[in-house]
Amino acid sequence: MIQLLGIKKNTKVEIREKLALSPKRREEYTKKLIQYFDEVVILSTCNRTEIYFNGSLSDEEGLKKIFEILKWDINLKEYCFYLKEKETVRHLMEVVCGFHSKILGEDQILGQIKDSYQLALEIKAVKHDLQRLFQEAITCGKRFRTEGRFYEIPISSASISINEAIQKGSKRIMVIGYGEVGKLVVKYAISSHIEEINLVVRQVEKVDYMDDDRIKIMNYEDGRNIINNMDCVISCTSAPHLIIEKKHIESNGNKLVIFDLALPRDVDSSIKDFKRVELYDIDDISLIDDENKKLRKDKMIKFKYVISQYIERFSNWKDTRDISNIIRNMKTDSIKVIEEREVTLKNKCIDKKDIEIAQKLIKSTSDYYVNKAIEVLKEEKLKGQEEECMRILEKIFLKKI
Repeated sequence: MIQLLGIKKNTKVEIREKLALSPKRREEYTKKLIQYFDEVVILSTCNRTEIYFNGSLSDEEGLKKIFEILKWDINLKEYCFYLKEKETVRHLMEVVCGFHSKILGEDQILGQIKDSYQLALEIKAVKHDLQRLFQEAITCGKRFRTEGRFYEIPISSASISINEAIQKGSKRIMVIGYGEVGKLVVKYAISSHIEEINLVVRQVEKVDYMDDDRIKIMNYEDGRNIINNMDCVISCTSAPHLIIEKKHIESNGNKLVIFDLALPRDVDSSIKDFKRVELYDIDDISLIDDENKKLRKDKMIKFKYVISQYIERFSNWKDTRDISNIIRNMKTDSIKVIEEREVTLKNKCIDKKDIEIAQKLIKSTSDYYVNKAIEVLKEEKLKGQEEECMRILEKIFLKKI
């Protein structure tokens, strides 16, 4: 049975930090979990930690095993939710379309789900039901965004941070970290009228060359030397420890706006004690009013029907899967019949062109009736009346009854 253990939506950032999983350890944790479950996919982002799993261990027994392997404090269980298969399927479809994001409809979640699924696929942690579910969910997310043309209304923690920085008059900004979020921040910054962009990374040589005179790439030490001269700092690393501590910020000076987009957080929260500092964490950013949010929300509701279609597709796949053997046998038997008719045809016909035409007609006729029978069988399966249908079709199509 497919199941889900996740962190409740409105859990405070202080608690989410304790239940966050480092992207670097996802493979390790997945391999440990797969020893107890048939399939596992871990989705871990700055706003979300969710464990999708398929297996016989369920409810309390399964949850205890997950907490044990991930080394989570069992006392934090009250901040988690657990869903069984039907609810898990709907939840994932809604998540991939952005309905459960802190920032409704944000742009990054589809890519994050694809990455999580790809990792699970590479280490053979998905192979049956969960594999099919994630394939359907990713396709659903793509279609939802394409039909809704949501790329015309960009919205993410990165875009909101840059827009807010501009609203506050920031001209000189610093971006710390150049992962998925950092790249988005730089992208939005480049397309704005910001005068100076200082990109701080651990390894300068690993950053691709950027053909924009406003961008300066530097290491952490050089970044800290100029941080107090900035108008705005946007930090978005995957570090497990603080990147900006109170000792790095001077108490006096010009106004400094800091956006902390990381989880665990990059910035010491006590920095906001300085009057010159405005500090926003990921939860604060999700509350910032943004014109694009309203446009996204209205459009998302309009296209929610896509989710229902993919939930039904997955459900139909599961319902008809147990008739796959008879379908395969019908197709195999059809091929044998065709081959037998072709032998007879070749013995009676001389003209090569006539033989080729006849072969195509035989195959197309066979395919038509086999596919029609399969269609009827699937319909009857969904009605719960497949047994009688299968008995009749076996008599008609299969040699061995």
